[in-house]
Amino acid sequence: MLAFLLWEIHWVFIATSKPIAESPVTALLLGGECCWKKRWPRFRRVQAVVGWGAKPSGQRAEAWALKYRVPCWHLEDGFLRSYLPGHSSVGLSLVVDEQGIYYDATRPSDLESLLASNTDLLSGLEDKVALARSLITTHELSKYNHAPTFKTSDLSSQDEERVLVVDQTFGDLSVMLGLADIETFDLMVETALAENPHATIYIKTHPEVSSGSKTGFLSAWPAHPRVVMLRDAANPISLLKHMSRVYVVSSTLGFEALLVGKSVTVFGMPWYAGWGATDDRQICERRNRQRSVEELFAAGYFHYTRYVNPETHDPGSIFDVIRWLIRQKESETSVTGRRVAVGLNAWKAVNLAPLLSLSAHRLHFVPNVEEARALNLTQRDSLLAWGRDAPEGVKELSDETGARRWRIEDGFIRSVGLGAHMVQPLSLVLDGQGIYFDPSEPSDLEALLAAIDCSEEELSSARLARHIIVREGLTKYNVDPRAKPQWAGQAREVVFVPGQVEDDASIRYGTSKISTNLGLLQAARKAHPDSYVVYKPHPDVMFAMRQGNLADAKQWADYIETKCSVVSCLEHCDVVHTMTSLTGFDALLRGKKVVTYGEPFYAGWGLTEDRVQSVKALNRRQRKLTLDELVVGALLRYPRYWDPVMKGFTTCESVLRQIIAQRNALEITGKLGNKKLSFWRRKWRKKQILKSARSSAVKSVDVH
Repeated sequence: MLAFLLWEIHWVFIATSKPIAESPVTALLLGGECCWKKRWPRFRRVQAVVGWGAKPSGQRAEAWALKYRVPCWHLEDGFLRSYLPGHSSVGLSLVVDEQGIYYDATRPSDLESLLASNTDLLSGLEDKVALARSLITTHELSKYNHAPTFKTSDLSSQDEERVLVVDQTFGDLSVMLGLADIETFDLMVETALAENPHATIYIKTHPEVSSGSKTGFLSAWPAHPRVVMLRDAANPISLLKHMSRVYVVSSTLGFEALLVGKSVTVFGMPWYAGWGATDDRQICERRNRQRSVEELFAAGYFHYTRYVNPETHDPGSIFDVIRWLIRQKESETSVTGRRVAVGLNAWKAVNLAPLLSLSAHRLHFVPNVEEARALNLTQRDSLLAWGRDAPEGVKELSDETGARRWRIEDGFIRSVGLGAHMVQPLSLVLDGQGIYFDPSEPSDLEALLAAIDCSEEELSSARLARHIIVREGLTKYNVDPRAKPQWAGQAREVVFVPGQVEDDASIRYGTSKISTNLGLLQAARKAHPDSYVVYKPHPDVMFAMRQGNLADAKQWADYIETKCSVVSCLEHCDVVHTMTSLTGFDALLRGKKVVTYGEPFYAGWGLTEDRVQSVKALNRRQRKLTLDELVVGALLRYPRYWDPVMKGFTTCESVLRQIIAQRNALEITGKLGNKKLSFWRRKWRKKQILKSARSSAVKSVDVH
């Protein structure tokens, strides 16, 4: 009996394509383990064989399922898929069809059967359908979302009326299976001209035709006084908003036209035709009932499609994907034009590339200003450099060309591992004014905090992030094992003094009288002569040979902590003394008293005791903030966060969860901790980083 139960429990999906099996979302959205058919564990029962639509893998799936007498499910991307097409982005939606596939009008599909049924498609969904439709049209979301907004300069101001004719590519299965062929496209253009005698006919070519990788049915349409070819890539919904009528064969652009309220004439038989919402030039006998645009939308986007929540990596909803796509578009457009990063070495360029742009072709890494100038920058472009001190000539080139200058730095919750050890960051800040650790001039963070107006949702997210950070013992690098310090439980007040790298930019620009670890330790002892003082050297000083070693710390400290993490120290101390260390911010998150001797970004807002001698920024920081407001600015709004699994910009909370998982896994295996990298180990790690870049989308980045 037990063996029978185990046999029943261990179901598996078999994929006829290796990429389907290896996708990070396939098993998640199927609801079970998915294996490539060549690696099928024979002791596992097959729930279904899955293949991709009507493509060869889908055909193989049908044959394989017939042979082994198991169900065949056809998969396809959903109608809201990702920011970029192809493997550059992870598909966030999936349709699973047990009959056929939605674009194949030669036979029924689950979507067609649903629309033909008596199901009340809007029951309980009216508000959600209206909201999703509004968000999609307002934010101009489509299957792929990387194309720029349509340029109205491509339109004639003399047009009486504008009609859009949508071209498709040779080999598009939705054309043949949509009951159309090359003659259908010719007929469509001729009909559009005849039915709209006073209109300009705009033919939109497919983006892959514009790039030269494919040929369209209408690519060679002869010149005509009322026909204009639109060849440049453009966001489809932004284009549709300028048209009064749309003609399609089987393109999903036709349904998006319905979403923005346009009249749509259809010459093929796409999934949304035949239900009374479109002007159809063909008939499908199986489609014999009326459906509104709202019902079509509910059927295709709510009932038929499955979604992943890209922030939690769990099954999700259409709204999870909508929020994600909006974030990608906003993050990508926050830095304009080409992004030209000057002076970064090769391994650092590879590590940073995903966080700087989702589109690799917009990124250029150059060693110096001379090569940046050769790119003929304009005011639409951006110049980027690491930290405060850009390579020589960057400022002058920015002034000369009008290209905006950005400074790059790690975020405050970075990774499991040190930047000095070449560990890729999961967060980054791009500052267009200054940089957060340099108080001599305002930064984007300082300006943000000075004017911050937080919603209740943001404040709630800040409290949750702070709760996770404190509960899980997180900080910037998360490399030290968590353990109770040997000195914990002191009867005296415990003063914690975190060491810093003394040549670090935050020390050079953010301090005055006290700018060394020795001076800081002496000041802390003077302020607390009878307290128990704990000093912890900075990891980069101990393991990466950075400046700041303090040989005589025992003269001023009761204990030198070299094993326990900063978090463990914070959890068992009462007060923290620091120059500009991020540990002061970590202490605030944990409700500790913080005394500063410099001007870190978190000082001057009424949350710290500031003893700086020469005030630069504190006079500008006149506003009093709550801790939650500081967290909203510093952790939720200022950095950009990266998800290497979903290949996109994500939230602080999502990165916190990923760091927890990475840190805990390393801790279990005993691999967590700071270890000095040997010369050869560093060489090997650099080689591995560059090797991974050559085998991924980053390979197209121009890295010197």
